[in-house]
This record gives sequence, C-alpha cells and structure tokens, in this order.
Amino acid sequence: MNLAKYPLSEKNIAQLKLDIIAALQGIYDPEIPVNIYDLGLIYNVVIDTQGSVKIEMTLTTPGCPVAQTFPGNVENVVSHVPGVSEAVVELVWDPPWTSDNMTEAAKLQLGML
Repeated sequence: MNLAKYPLSEKNIAQLKLDIIAALQGIYDPEIPVNIYDLGLIYNVVIDTQGSVKIEMTLTTPGCPVAQTFPGNVENVVSHVPGVSEAVVELVWDPPWTSDNMTEAAKLQLGML
C-alpha cells in the first residue's frame, strides 16, 4: 500500500528520484554485468507531483534479446519504490546508446579505463 501524500513537494520529488535511481542501480543488463543506470541505458526520469514516473530508456542494441520484456521489468521494479503511484517506461532508440553513456565506475568495472 502506497502511503505517499500527494501532491509531492519539490523536495519529495528530488528524494523520490534518488530512490528510483537506487532501484534502477539494482537492475542489471542481462548481457553485461553492470546495472542499467551506470551503463547509461536510462535517458530520462520524470516525476510529477502525483508520484507518476515516466522513464525513457534504451538498450545497447535494437536487436537485444530482452527488448520486448525488459522495459516491463523496469516498470515493475520502479512501481514498487515507495512514493511511486505509477511507472511507465518508454523504450527509445534515439540517440543510439554508445559506451560514452557509461559512468566512469561502469567503465572501470568493465576494464575500459
């Protein structure tokens, strides 16, 4: 049961975004042992004052074998973050993902630095 009080203040939205990012960092790409946030697959996280979350994400390649199911898995994880009333994930391909999207920590983990 979601006990969040709406509308959310700017401070609450900022904290909720941090909580969502933490949840995203717990989701790992099935082919690369790095979480999807540090891998740079998350392009945008927008939260409204009612706790509705819209995420734009991509995958490393359009032919990724999990392209049909992965966004739904991300929606499920984010929807369980306390304070989130709804989560919608949109899969986008523009701009295309490149390794430049990765955090330095992810590049270090993969031996790219």
